[in-house]
Amino acid sequence: MLANLLLMAQIDDFTEATKHSETAHYFFPDQASTFAPQSDFLYLAIFWISTFFFVMIVGLMCYFVVKYRRRPGVRPEPSASHNTTIEILWSVIPSIILVWIFYEGAVGFLDSRIVPDGAEEIQVEASSFAWTFIYPNGDTTDSLHLVQNRPVKLTLRSRDVLHSLFIPAFRQKMDVVPGRFTSFYVVPNRIGRYRIYCTEYCGNGHSIMRSYCQVHATDADRLQNTEWKKAEKPPSINGQRIWKIYCAGCHYIDGRRNTGPPLNEVWGTERTFTDGSRRMADENYIRDSIYDPNKQIVAGYEAKMPTFKGKLSEEDISHVIAFLKLKDGMASLTPETAKDKPGDVVIPAADNPAPAADGGAAGNPADQGAAANQSGDNGAQAADATAQPDGRDNKTDNTGADETTTENNDAGSSGGEAKEGSQSSGGGDGLNH
Repeated sequence: MLANLLLMAQIDDFTEATKHSETAHYFFPDQASTFAPQSDFLYLAIFWISTFFFVMIVGLMCYFVVKYRRRPGVRPEPSASHNTTIEILWSVIPSIILVWIFYEGAVGFLDSRIVPDGAEEIQVEASSFAWTFIYPNGDTTDSLHLVQNRPVKLTLRSRDVLHSLFIPAFRQKMDVVPGRFTSFYVVPNRIGRYRIYCTEYCGNGHSIMRSYCQVHATDADRLQNTEWKKAEKPPSINGQRIWKIYCAGCHYIDGRRNTGPPLNEVWGTERTFTDGSRRMADENYIRDSIYDPNKQIVAGYEAKMPTFKGKLSEEDISHVIAFLKLKDGMASLTPETAKDKPGDVVIPAADNPAPAADGGAAGNPADQGAAANQSGDNGAQAADATAQPDGRDNKTDNTGADETTTENNDAGSSGGEAKEGSQSSGGGDGLNH
């Protein structure tokens, strides 16, 4: 029932997109890319050539069946052993037609595969049952937004099973294969909104794996639809966006192992590394894992994760932490279900050092302020955390951490967590591959 309702809602959304315009042929939707006319021409050429020969051959067959049917008193006419002229004609003419069809098809294929210099590149991620589009500036959307007459290369990858991206108005279709990248190139030339389908069966929700492509007149028009305003979003939603852009290819959030460990099982757990050391997954641990991921490798994984120092800011890391704290709630997070509010996260100090082996980071006021601030009461709890002396009771703090890590907010427990984290002698890699 839910799938049917979603499908009907999507059909309603595309009422205008399904109407034929002056660029649409009887058999096809609108021509919205530079490759569409060539594709339609070759398809129709093959169709009418096939129709001509079908009618001619079937017509002659019916005529000969009637003319040379067996009748009483009529002897069969002698047949010639061969006719050189006819044999040449029915061999040479079809061969010329087939070579021409191959040539036109090859030219069209190469035109759509050879990407010109300077083409914009957009990353496309397929998962059951949704599309994610990541733009060069880092903006992420669940629908595709392009600029009119701008060449664009779509680089496709799957996070689970086999999918296939199909945009009928562009006459472009490409399989999205797990474990490899595929791509295609297109030049949209008509402003409008066009359907996107998955055309490879990928599970029970395959029929609702649909989206749309909006072609805009200018960059400014597109930016209004794709720009991400962090200050207006809850930290956990910002963290979810960062995960989609940088982490989703290697880290799942539903408990499944991939190149890296599942992120919903990281926060608040003790991580064991290949060298036998251990460390609690707290704020400093997450920061170290992102900036120096291969210093210590989680047992069972290889050192494949690149550093994100210079790519992710301290604010970005705070948003990732807010997302990781949701644990099993990460997969179902939406803007409507987010419990945190914009501004709930304090940006850690840029020169915040990694925790020392003797647990010295436990008394770092910036760390304590950042952890306490995520409880949702920025003013009072941050002040309380930063006012704690260096000699605070770590056992008490750890108890508080255990009680609060089951929620989406931590109530000022980074002091005790940092001491537990010091067991691994500083930097580590709980997120590492």
